[in-house]
Parts: sequence; structure tokens; C-alpha cells
Amino acid sequence: MPRVQLPATTPKRRAWNKGRIIGQKRPLLPKQVWAIRARLELAGYLRDLTLFSVAIDSKLRGCDLVKLAVSDLVKDDRVRERVSVIQSKTKRPVQFELTENTRETVLDWVKSPEMFACRFMFPSRFHDRPHISTRQYARLLRDWVTAIGLEPSGYGTHSLRRTKAAEIYRKTGNLRAVQLLLGHTKVDSTVRYLGVEHRRCFEYRRAYRHLKYFGEWPCRSPFQIRRSLTPHCPTLNPNQ
Repeated sequence: MPRVQLPATTPKRRAWNKGRIIGQKRPLLPKQVWAIRARLELAGYLRDLTLFSVAIDSKLRGCDLVKLAVSDLVKDDRVRERVSVIQSKTKRPVQFELTENTRETVLDWVKSPEMFACRFMFPSRFHDRPHISTRQYARLLRDWVTAIGLEPSGYGTHSLRRTKAAEIYRKTGNLRAVQLLLGHTKVDSTVRYLGVEHRRCFEYRRAYRHLKYFGEWPCRSPFQIRRSLTPHCPTLNPNQ
């Protein structure tokens, strides 16, 4: 059968991921969080400061964050310490706590003239939209990370969702607690979300640097190897 040479075709639309860094976005470090907060405070951007602070404390997805209503956070002229919202993705409730600094910022924003007769915490400037969109939220985040000298392509809205969760896991190693805070239905999703397995592989590699040859391993089974590496890598917990 003769081989037919088809003419080359040129795609009409450019691929959405061409020239972009895709994949999981990294969380912010504590010093980066405080740097962004300080810049927003000095600039007097009360709405952006409130949005950033609530995003860090709540660990909500962008679609749930922009839909927060004033009644979700404020009751009787007082900001709630613990808030419960229904997630759009899983349709399940998730709870979070607001720190004292965040509660003060929220109260100042709610009492500002821009929030007069507004139902949502972050209203849109367009009359046909009740609140800001997730795209606008992403643009604001890009400006924040660029202002402190970070590469915006390496960070996204999920960076703020992962920031406090990654810090809690780094200090406690409790995956179940992080799962509840993030509102994941399965712990496997939390493992992939935090990149736990990749992090442990790097820790194994760093702990292995003190051994030159495989014959110097003090034991053979994987469990014993993990126990033997613990003194060299304290973050490894054999009970996890």
C-alpha cells in the first residue's frame, strides 16, 4: 500500500502552556509573607492586605476565597475567631481560624467607606459582578510577589493556600491535621499537595552523603535504613 504524505498543518491557536512554567506552585516562606504584608501596610492597600491575610489564614481555594461574604467573617461588629465555610469543589465544610492581626485588618476593611452596603468581603468594581474574580485575584498575587523580588511564574493562588499548611507540616509532621485544615477528602491528596514523598527523597539523599559506599550501610531492611538515618536527618520520623 503506498504511503501518503499528508501536508503539514499549522495550529490555529497557540498552546496555553507554551513558554510557561507549569506544575505545582511553591509556598511562600515566613519572611516573604511578612515582606508582602509590610509593603501592603506601608502602601495603604487595605483591601489587598485583607485579601492576603485572609488567604494565608484560611488556606481556601481561590474560588472560595473571593466568594467570602461579610457575614461569614463578621457577626455583631466582631470578627469571628473560627470560621466554617462550604467548599465549592468538595461541597464539604472546612474550618479555619483567623489570627489577631488578620481580625483587626478585616474589621478595619469592613468599616471602611468602600465596604458600605457590600455583601461580599471583596467586592468588584464592575456593577455586574458581586465580587472579584479568581483571575483578578491571580493578578494581584503576581503584583505582590513581584514587588518583593520573586519570580511570578513560580507562584500562584495555590501558593497562599499551601503556605501555612506547609509550615504546619514542617513543624509537626502531622499529615492528618494538614488534611483537615485543607479540607481534603483523602490523605493521599494531601501527600501529593505538599510533595511529601519528594521532600523525603531529598532528605534521604542528604542523609546518605556521609556514606561513601553501599557496603557501609549499617543495616539492610528499608525500615532499619530509615531508623539509621534519623540521627543524620532529624526531620525523618519512622512512625510516619
